[in-house]
Amino acid sequence: MLLGILNAQALGAGGGGVAGYFGGGYTTSQVATVNKFSFSDDTRSTLGTGLTAGNWKLAAFANATVAGYFAGGETSSARVSTVDKFSFPADSKSTLGTGLSYSPETASGFSNSGTAGYNLGGRAFPSSYSTVNKFAFPSDSRSTLGTGLASATWSGAAMANSGTAGYYLGGETGSGRSDRVDKFAFPSDSRTTLGTGLPAGTTNLAAMANSGTAGYVGGGSTTSRINTVYKYDFSNDSRSTLSATLSAANSGLGAMANSGLAGYFGGGATSVGRVATVDKVDFSDDTRSTLGTGLSANTDFLAGMADELI
Repeated sequence: MLLGILNAQALGAGGGGVAGYFGGGYTTSQVATVNKFSFSDDTRSTLGTGLTAGNWKLAAFANATVAGYFAGGETSSARVSTVDKFSFPADSKSTLGTGLSYSPETASGFSNSGTAGYNLGGRAFPSSYSTVNKFAFPSDSRSTLGTGLASATWSGAAMANSGTAGYYLGGETGSGRSDRVDKFAFPSDSRTTLGTGLPAGTTNLAAMANSGTAGYVGGGSTTSRINTVYKYDFSNDSRSTLSATLSAANSGLGAMANSGLAGYFGGGATSVGRVATVDKVDFSDDTRSTLGTGLSANTDFLAGMADELI
C-alpha cells in the first residue's frame, strides 16, 4: 500500500485519479487491447501489453492506486475463468493463479476499494449464474459469497459506493429483461433489493460511480437501444434521470469513473454499428460532453475500470 499512499500524496489532497482503462471487446473479432485515458487531459494511449487473449463480454474491477482486474469473458475458442491484473502505475500485467470459480461471459464487476473486488453473475450457455466471486485485496484470494444475486442474471451492470455498498443493475434472466437492482452492503456482503429499480427491464447497459455521492447507469437495451442515463443518490438510493443523455442510443458499452470529477461511457453499438465514442459526465453538474479522441477502434462488449482516488 505504500505505493498507493505515495501516489495519493503526489496528486495532492484535492487531486483526482490517474487514469481509466477500457479493455477487451469486439471489433471485427475479439481483441486484447487495453486503452488508457489519462484523467489529467483525457488523452488516450494503448498499453503495450494487453489482455492474455482477445476477449469480449468480460468484467472489470479495481483496487484504487494499486491494480485493476479484467475477469472472465469469451475468447475465440471458449469462455474463460481468467483474471488478468494490471499493477498501477506501471500497468504491468500478470494473471492470477486462482481465477474465477466458473467461466462466465457477460458478468459484471465492482470493488470495495482497498478491501475486495467482486465478479457477479454471467452466462455460459445454456447455464446462467447468480454466483458472486470475491477477491480479497491485497492477496487476491478468492471466495464465493453465500448469498449471490437474487436470481441467475447476465448482461447487467455494476457499480459501487466504496466502503458502503455495491450494486448490480438490470440484466437478463430466464424470464426476460430485469429491472431489479441488488445491493450488497459492505463489509457483511448482505444482499437487499432496492424498492426503486430501473424504470424498465434493461440489458447490456453500463454503470460507474462518483463514490460517496451517486452512481450512474447508462445505455443498454429495453425493447430497443436507449441513450438514457439514470442517477442513484447513495444517501437514500433514490433514482433520477439526467437531462443530459448519451450522445446516441447505445448498448454493449463499458464505463469507468474518476470519483469527484467525472465518469466515462465508452464504446458500444448504436443503430449504425459499433462505435469508438467516449462520453464524459461531469459530476459537478451532470453535463455530458464527448471526447475528441475516443477508443482506438469501434468496439462493443468491452469492460472499464480506473486508477482513481477514493
